[in-house]
Amino acid sequence: MPGTSDDTVTPDTAAALLRRQGLRVTRPRALILDLLITSGQHFEVAAIVERIRTGPTTISVQAVYNILTMLTHAGLVRRTEPAGRPSLFEARTGDNHHHLICRDCGSIADLDCAATVIPCLAPSNDHGYHIDEAEVCWYGRCATCQS
Repeated sequence: MPGTSDDTVTPDTAAALLRRQGLRVTRPRALILDLLITSGQHFEVAAIVERIRTGPTTISVQAVYNILTMLTHAGLVRRTEPAGRPSLFEARTGDNHHHLICRDCGSIADLDCAATVIPCLAPSNDHGYHIDEAEVCWYGRCATCQS
């Protein structure tokens, strides 16, 4: 899966992933997906726009939102919505990992799920839903902010 530590990223990885999902390859789509794959980071939309606009590609904020929505629906990107923050996007998909978020500086770290089944958390009452994912964010202060 994209974004996992076992991936070998090549210049055409993003284009190949888009094609594999049956999506048309465009420069903005490939640039956004490549940014998320190669960085291994979590990005807000504003940061993605800033990074993409530093090159020769011009892109609107709305186009970035549209591309991220399409990539999320295709399973190539994961969207996380931490409390009190804009949505974050990453290329690590296909697993049930969670996040540690610093209350002071906002840094975010991936945390592998300790359980071997998805979802790793079970609600006390599923109200008839078929639950296929649990999203967990832990909040605290990172080592840098503690010192």
